[in-house]
Amino acid sequence: MAYIDYYKILEVGRDASQEEIKKAYRKLARKLHPDLNPDDKEAKLKFQRLNEANEVLSDPEKRKKYDEYGENWQHAEQFEQAKRQQHTAYSGGGDDWREYTGNFESGDFSDFFESLFGQRGHTGRRESRFRGHDYQAELSLTLREAAETQPRVLTVNGKNIRITIPAGVADGQVIRLPGYGAPGANGGPNGDLYITFTIEPDPVFTRVEDNLHMTKEIDLYTAVLGGEIMLDTLRGRVKLNVSPGTQNNTKVQLKGQGFPVYKKEGEAGNLIVTYQVRIPTDLTEKQKELFRELSKS
Repeated sequence: MAYIDYYKILEVGRDASQEEIKKAYRKLARKLHPDLNPDDKEAKLKFQRLNEANEVLSDPEKRKKYDEYGENWQHAEQFEQAKRQQHTAYSGGGDDWREYTGNFESGDFSDFFESLFGQRGHTGRRESRFRGHDYQAELSLTLREAAETQPRVLTVNGKNIRITIPAGVADGQVIRLPGYGAPGANGGPNGDLYITFTIEPDPVFTRVEDNLHMTKEIDLYTAVLGGEIMLDTLRGRVKLNVSPGTQNNTKVQLKGQGFPVYKKEGEAGNLIVTYQVRIPTDLTEKQKELFRELSKS
């Protein structure tokens, strides 16, 4: 198998921090995502390799194995066990045993591993089965998209995967799709696909768990005298009654008008509305005089 430098794919140095790796992956994932390069086969391949590189280097344990064993990192435990057994392998025929004396540099791993776990030899040894490694993917949604159940198609390793994203998914949430990772070796099971969700900021609503927060501007006259206003929520327009004498930064709560609760159909958090009283700046002289009279009373 040709050696693929995961650090080079992510365009980071071997001493890169986990945060630097995360930032590099997000930047390149947006650039190479198949949805943005529908006719570019090379971009699809690069995106697949990018996910593979991130899957390894974003995991400290896997990264440690990769740094030591390169493309054979998935078989690190077998290599370690073999070295603990003094590198002894059966070479076939009678009592003829030989000791492996390689130095375990990158070029020696494949030959040594094949001698231990490869094709059937005279010993009748079975081929070892290995689980395929996991894939990592990132999917970006707007807040309003995340508030509704979303059918999506992901392209992973050249295959289109149809998924349904339940309403209420959170920023940074990870879901696992069993069996959608890399193929296993020698009949071993496939790895899994892990999807991390990124929820983009919304210009109106701020999400805090299952509650939504928003600011609503009201004029001075409505704040003083009270009245009705219309409010746009995720579920449509609603009418609110503003109490007379409403102060600036007064908060009102609309039950059930917040964000859907993940995988609990029909349940939602609350919407917290903060009133901002708008002070008029273009009063006429007559209006100013009325305010002066009010201030004297």
